[in-house]
Amino acid sequence: MYFFIVNPLSCSGRGEKIWIKLEKVLKKKAITYESYLISQPGDARSIAKMLTRNCRDPKVIVVVGGEQILSEVLDGLDISRMISLGYIPLGPGNDFTRSVKLPSTPVKGLKRILSAKNCCLLDYGVLTFGSKAEHRRFAVGAVLGIDGAAGCSVSGQSARGPGSRNYLKRLCRAVAGWKQLILAKSVKGYIILDRVKKIEFNHIYFISVQIHPFVGGGFQFAPMADFSDGRLSVCVVSFESKWKLLSTVISAFFLRKKGRSGVRRFECREAFLHVERPMPVHADGEDCGSWMDIQTECIERKMRMIL
Repeated sequence: MYFFIVNPLSCSGRGEKIWIKLEKVLKKKAITYESYLISQPGDARSIAKMLTRNCRDPKVIVVVGGEQILSEVLDGLDISRMISLGYIPLGPGNDFTRSVKLPSTPVKGLKRILSAKNCCLLDYGVLTFGSKAEHRRFAVGAVLGIDGAAGCSVSGQSARGPGSRNYLKRLCRAVAGWKQLILAKSVKGYIILDRVKKIEFNHIYFISVQIHPFVGGGFQFAPMADFSDGRLSVCVVSFESKWKLLSTVISAFFLRKKGRSGVRRFECREAFLHVERPMPVHADGEDCGSWMDIQTECIERKMRMIL
């Protein structure tokens, strides 16, 4: 049985029209399915939780929308061997799609899901933060620092407002991101890898913890990240010079180099991050507030995904 969780406002508000096209394919193939159209943040998480709670029969949950909706669904799933996840991405800047190389059009993506006979087992991450030790799953990555602030600054825009067109969204994100970079101030801090190895830094601008190579809409800070090896890629961006910071960020987006000075990379199963003042945190683009301490963990090959 297929269950579709659809964001009708994705892809510059064209998500609903795209879903109508996908429904025609489902009906033509006489596929049994249920669909749920979300209307506000948190809906996808609640629907996923409702559909998979105490699940005893096989179900395929298909997400139709942007990366944040996929992340919400993952966060809400009652994960078990009965649950498989499909994803039809809508809109640009999708790091998950870049990494796993999903089909380029929604119809092709749907047909691939319907014809799939096997699933791949992928890693996912768990972010723990706050005085109440809140937990949040993430599919792609979590960031402590300026990238999180840039993403949060545009996340509250109306999906149908002036910023809803793709090029305006990307422009708004770029402007917000560059503003954060220009205004950013470094901070002292440290990381602890696998509860054993402690490494200190004096000029941290941001730290990304990644399952996949790309994060933040196309920035490749962890080019060697493997989404099924049971390990996190921790990238610490630490510079004394603001110009070196800007140069590194530009090269991470445009040049796709495998090595960049000033970016320290580590692999681990767990990572604890500490900075000396609260910094913005986000997981797969979702605002998680500002914190001094966060804990991250990789859950190995438990995400059953149709690719």
